[in-house]
Amino acid sequence: MKMNTKQMVTLAMLAAVSLPLMYFIRFPIFPAAPFLEYDMADVPILIGTFLFGPVSGLLLTVVVSVIQALTVSASSGWIGAVMHICATGAYVLAAGSLYRRFPTRRGAIAGLCAGVLAMTLAMIPLNLIFTVIFMGVPRSVVMGMLAPVIIPFNLIKAGINGVITFAVYKTVARILRLEILETARKAAAGA
Repeated sequence: MKMNTKQMVTLAMLAAVSLPLMYFIRFPIFPAAPFLEYDMADVPILIGTFLFGPVSGLLLTVVVSVIQALTVSASSGWIGAVMHICATGAYVLAAGSLYRRFPTRRGAIAGLCAGVLAMTLAMIPLNLIFTVIFMGVPRSVVMGMLAPVIIPFNLIKAGINGVITFAVYKTVARILRLEILETARKAAAGA
């Protein structure tokens, strides 16, 4: 994957936006599981995915996950980072692949819906492995939480982030493309 400077700067900016979104906009959805918090950190990642493709989205996911693990979500450490990389990675690969193949409104909707399902399905084995083995939660407890809490939480979180991404993507993409065009125009004028 060849990446130009403008693309790297845009992805870095989206990563930088993702962190305050996670820090300032986070709240539990289910009172029974206050440790499962909604956050908007995946919205800039999905925007980057739609702009530059699923591989760039996956790269952005890894960068954001590592930074989150070292700062905002330090309590979950490497386990949270790996789970976020896998879950959001599944989301961006599904959404980005479909949108790249069908770059239309319908393609975006189909991609986001596929991403929601991919993330939700990925979180089932991730919780059964990481929460049980590395966090010491009994398997029976995790199994008992899958249907009433974990699956609905991931559907809701990924669904909300998909709706927000769909609502803002075209406007953000237009602004970013205009900025890139303006930078190129200024560079050409100065040359």
